[in-house]
Amino acid sequence: MSRIISAFTLLFVILTGCNLNKNSNQAVGNELMGGNLSVQGTRFLDSFGRQVILSGINKVNKDPKMNFIDNDSLASFEQLSKWGFNCIRLGIIWAGVEPEPGKYDEKYLDKIEERVTWAGRNGIYVLLDMHQDLYSVSFSDGAPLWATITDNQPHITGNIWSDAYFMSPAVQKAFDNFWANKAASDGIGLQDHYANMWKHVASRFADNTTVIGFDIMNEPFNGSQGTYVLPQVLTEYAKLHAEETGKILSQNEVIAIWSDEELRFEALSKMQDTVRYSRVMDAATELNQQFENNTLQPMYQRVGEAIRERDSTHILFLEHAYFGNTGIRSGIEPVKGKNGKNDPLVAYGAHGYDLLVDTKNYDSQSNSRVELLFSRINETSKRMNVPILVGEWGAFSGNSKAMASSAYFIAKLFEKFAFSNTYWAYYRGIENDLYFNTAIIRPYPQYTGGLLNKYGFNLESGLFNCSWEESPEVKAPTVIYIPDIENLVRESISLSPERSSTVIQTLKNSKAGYLIIPVTGKSTSRSIEFTIRNNQDSFSIEDKNNK
Repeated sequence: MSRIISAFTLLFVILTGCNLNKNSNQAVGNELMGGNLSVQGTRFLDSFGRQVILSGINKVNKDPKMNFIDNDSLASFEQLSKWGFNCIRLGIIWAGVEPEPGKYDEKYLDKIEERVTWAGRNGIYVLLDMHQDLYSVSFSDGAPLWATITDNQPHITGNIWSDAYFMSPAVQKAFDNFWANKAASDGIGLQDHYANMWKHVASRFADNTTVIGFDIMNEPFNGSQGTYVLPQVLTEYAKLHAEETGKILSQNEVIAIWSDEELRFEALSKMQDTVRYSRVMDAATELNQQFENNTLQPMYQRVGEAIRERDSTHILFLEHAYFGNTGIRSGIEPVKGKNGKNDPLVAYGAHGYDLLVDTKNYDSQSNSRVELLFSRINETSKRMNVPILVGEWGAFSGNSKAMASSAYFIAKLFEKFAFSNTYWAYYRGIENDLYFNTAIIRPYPQYTGGLLNKYGFNLESGLFNCSWEESPEVKAPTVIYIPDIENLVRESISLSPERSSTVIQTLKNSKAGYLIIPVTGKSTSRSIEFTIRNNQDSFSIEDKNNK
């Protein structure tokens, strides 16, 4: 029924080209959605044939005391829509789905489905993310206790939560046993359980057009193999240091540098040159890709086949291995269908963070390192010929201009590469932070009535421009999100070719809305340009001495 309503609403817009009711009593986002998303090369398309840019946020609850579910409501998702989000990456925790071997908690999945429904009613797609950190609820979140086999190894933590990946034999062994498909207490392998669990989730959402797909595993870690990756990086750093200073660092000195936040910051400040940084990271490429090709890829194939037994319409999102977050090139490939060819519905769910993430020096992250890692993510997308949704990036907080500048720089990269993305992560009060209002909330083309060429928004000048190739097969309009309709300079709107009127639709109880551009019904190149007055305190990406 929702698809029929959507089609008639769009037809009305196309035929009339007039201003819709300025303060609609319903959210219009769900009327503008286009059903199941599909994949065409490196682009996401909706059922109307429009190219879709997904822009959203992560909502992941890792707290077992809350049964891994946020205290949300329909109003929560209304607010997300007002901020311009047309996608959320919604966390699912294995321990929540399968608390006992082979027994699924339907009440937990009911809560997940309830949030999917709220999202759909507000024009927000959902990517279901099987989330884990440090593998298990024993150490953070993810696998249930019964699926955590550590062979009685000790758990050791460091100053930063993620240090446990490298320091904890228990975490490493738990991953090793998962990758080896070691049998659980019921005699069924851990990966087999994982695949069956995903099959059950896929069955629940197989016919749900709000769900765009399944993120098979959050940041898969190499296990004990990962303990060999970091030494290769550090060894190359020591070589570089010796070449540039003449001082040969001992192994203990190198480890000490990377174990101390201040010393690590000092070392990284000397690696803002992309040649140096890429040399250090590339030292571990072969070893990391061996894990991806020989261990991670078979798991993706196993789970993908299980999902496809119940669901043939949703996209499988594959992440690179954990170390790919820092710019190491990934070797993952699309999963295969039964015919031996690439599954036609696969996307790359890349993550990207500067190495200063989670440290007290995150204000000083390097634009050059960040640009390198997202450029490499773009290269992997083109190699695989699949679209990208950057599932995690940022992890910012606060009101520093340096952090806002970093966020804005990344947003410009996403425009350059036409990446979809979901920011990490939502928290209460996020709307009060400078970076959120200057970089996360921005105008962008949610749906393009054809294939997008390029788009961009300059925060300082307020200028937005977008160009695309329209096709007569596409019957639905281009939809551009505008954060502040009152600050849209209407006389600045320049549409080419001028064959239809733009439609401005505001959201109830919000300053935000949409600029809707009906299609021409012809094959033609189109473009639009307009200005939004800027009420934010101006800042420049040059504020940071880290180019």
